[in-house]
Amino acid sequence: MVAYESMTVAPAAGRRREELGNFLKARRAGLSPADFGMPGGPRRRTPGLRREEVALLAGVGVTWYTWLEQGREINASTQVLDAVANTLRLDRAEREHMYQLAEATPLLTGGLRGPVPAEVSEIVCSLDPLPATLTNGRFDILVSNAAHEDLFWEWHSMPCVHKNTLWCCVTEPAARQKFPQYEREVRYLVARMRAAYARHVGDPDWEEDIRRLCGMSREFADLWSRHEVADPEPRVRTFIHATAGPLTFTATELQVPAMPDARLTVYTPADEPTKAGLPLTRRPS
Repeated sequence: MVAYESMTVAPAAGRRREELGNFLKARRAGLSPADFGMPGGPRRRTPGLRREEVALLAGVGVTWYTWLEQGREINASTQVLDAVANTLRLDRAEREHMYQLAEATPLLTGGLRGPVPAEVSEIVCSLDPLPATLTNGRFDILVSNAAHEDLFWEWHSMPCVHKNTLWCCVTEPAARQKFPQYEREVRYLVARMRAAYARHVGDPDWEEDIRRLCGMSREFADLWSRHEVADPEPRVRTFIHATAGPLTFTATELQVPAMPDARLTVYTPADEPTKAGLPLTRRPS
């Protein structure tokens, strides 16, 4: 079994502060004094920047920044968070993630637990013959059309019990053989999930899902511990289909206004061989 960062689920506010501290430590460890023209020193033990160096560069108090990393209950203004973000050289996704954890932006209350509106389900189904699926921030598959189900119906060598895109990758032994960009794309999916998690820290469903994934997959646990975050973006993915062979798609994500925590992913053939081979993925009716 792989240890989860915190096996006991603390109240949401405490978990959020802990998550913020871990994220800042991870980003601090990725920088060096040389990045800022500072000498490293011959007997330096701390990987990356020290807390006091971050505080100095950001123009904030050492005690305040230390407490921020320790998850203490302190107020953090947007201006101060901006200074920390600039010092840690956070990109847009990382900056937004930090703000969410520091509660400097509105948070979602609870997860997506209601039914999918009928009109949204109809949109997903109407995209056939393009494979399409609706997922939430944890990549649970809420709705998928027939083209998507046909494309992946032979994906599993074991019964699929979770209906989750990320689980289907990290727990399926044959996934690497069928997904040439496996390592790159799984890392991206975990970073996407980590970004979404900022809005759901302390949610029992999320905490249990992460705990189970960490316990079942050392790969997931290692990626999760990196505290990497990413924005949605078009991705090129190739899948090896048993009948159609290699198929390369552009995976495009679309927001669904009626469901803020859900995204519609549509797979569009990225080349002519994929366009010609897509009909071969359909199961006999």
